[in-house]
Amino acid sequence: MSRRGKKKGRPVSGWVIFDKPKGMGSTEAVSKIKWLFNAEKAGHAGTLDPLASGMLPIALGEATKTVPYVMDGTKVYRFLVRWGAERSTDDMEGEITLTSDKRPDEDSIKAVLPRYTGMIKQIPPQFSAIKIDGARAYDLAREGEAVEMPTREVEIFSLDLVAMPDSDHAEFEVECSKGTYVRALARDMGRDLECLGHIAELRRIEVAPFTEEDFVSLSELEAVWPAPAPKPEEGEEVKEPAPKRDFTALDALVIDTVAAMESIPQLPLSDEQSMRIRMGNPIILRGRDAPLNAAEICVTSRGKLLAIGFIEHGQFNPKRVFTA
Repeated sequence: MSRRGKKKGRPVSGWVIFDKPKGMGSTEAVSKIKWLFNAEKAGHAGTLDPLASGMLPIALGEATKTVPYVMDGTKVYRFLVRWGAERSTDDMEGEITLTSDKRPDEDSIKAVLPRYTGMIKQIPPQFSAIKIDGARAYDLAREGEAVEMPTREVEIFSLDLVAMPDSDHAEFEVECSKGTYVRALARDMGRDLECLGHIAELRRIEVAPFTEEDFVSLSELEAVWPAPAPKPEEGEEVKEPAPKRDFTALDALVIDTVAAMESIPQLPLSDEQSMRIRMGNPIILRGRDAPLNAAEICVTSRGKLLAIGFIEHGQFNPKRVFTA
């Protein structure tokens, strides 16, 4: 009979709202944060391309159970479009496929923006993570295979022209639903304006419920990272055990798991009720203001996320219980 190995790392839980630098992949970023915190488990809420910078919410420990709620949140991006050329990847990484000498003026740009607000249909870039017959679109594109990308419907809550640094560039800010491809926005606006375009710079500044105020940079994390005690030199007598690494300063940068649950109702419980929930049991909610029914709700104990579940006929039924 095989025995389960001991979990590696610390049972730290919560969210690190990482300001991902340009050039770092999302998977690489998660690995880096997991290593810095010596965490048992880590995951991210929404991939950010290596060429993009900005917000990559990273969940540690029990917070990984709340990743879907953050992934469903609205996103805000700042992006710079380079007019005059269309590229295979719809960003600076790809090869130029078409060019144009035309450049749009401010009035022309503002005139097309309403076409890209509300519910719109997009054709994702050929170089995207969408699966086509079980294969990633970007893998097929790299192999030179032309694939028909499925149209998807996304919601654009706002799209604003922020600046025009010169005739070749325009900067925008967009607030959008999950699944929106900003690269496709740049490509389609370029086509509508008959000048062609692609993303020159892309930065994600919000993933609801998190904002720029929650950002933590790699330099901030590394500045408080507790280095391990130096190894004794060969032949040196070790009289005392090495002191444990102090993660207090690093853990202070972690946002509590419950912060991810702003999109659904929250209900505080008493210590007695919390004990029953921790054992996996349902509880009857009492009191004049106690809800009778709720399709999805989370309960808290002393301000900490305890469980996600539903209420039926005044009874809360836990579906997912949190241990930290």
